[in-house]
Amino acid sequence: VQLQASGGGLVQPGGSLRLSCAASGGTFSGYTVSWFRQALGKEREFVGGVRWSGGSPVYSDSVKGRFTISKDFAKNTMYLQMNSLKPEDTATYYCAAGRTIASTTRDSQYYYHWGQGTLVTVSS
Repeated sequence: VQLQASGGGLVQPGGSLRLSCAASGGTFSGYTVSWFRQALGKEREFVGGVRWSGGSPVYSDSVKGRFTISKDFAKNTMYLQMNSLKPEDTATYYCAAGRTIASTTRDSQYYYHWGQGTLVTVSS
């Protein structure tokens, strides 16, 4: 399955963006689908993820309450609604799909399908 991430851009602090992750050549069925991000000079970090077949999304502490993951089964697309954006949210955001369990969902090594990344810049 190929993943296509989109929706990044420049936004002022306090603003909102919605990222999309669309699957092609297959579906998300059976996968955990997650967002990771990587800022310049920093390691890639888990943002949030969800099992496509069901269950509630999980989020990192840094985005909990501000970011929301949703799914569109008809479009085979996952969304990341980002509200109350902060300068420290500036990063390239990647969507990824993998086979995980609860204890491995936040670990990028368990994901083997990755999108190309979309840059989010939060700045005034």
